[in-house]
Amino acid sequence: MKFVTASALTLAFALSASGAVEAKGCVKGAVVGGVAGHLAGHHAVLGAAAGCVVGHHMAHKQAVEQRRAAQAAATQPHR
Repeated sequence: MKFVTASALTLAFALSASGAVEAKGCVKGAVVGGVAGHLAGHHAVLGAAAGCVVGHHMAHKQAVEQRRAAQAAATQPHR
């Protein structure tokens, strides 16, 4: 178990250190998913991986919505 934890931490630090990867929402999702996975049968690593994917997806979705709102506000005439 220590090997898996150390490997997961090493991978997380490697991904966060590279400039090409944007992991917005990943850390928060991984924490929540890891806790949920641990409570649902000691699958913390699987839960963390799934949480990272879901957290990244939700952060991207929110960023797109914010860009659309900003574009809509910019195209409306000022009164």
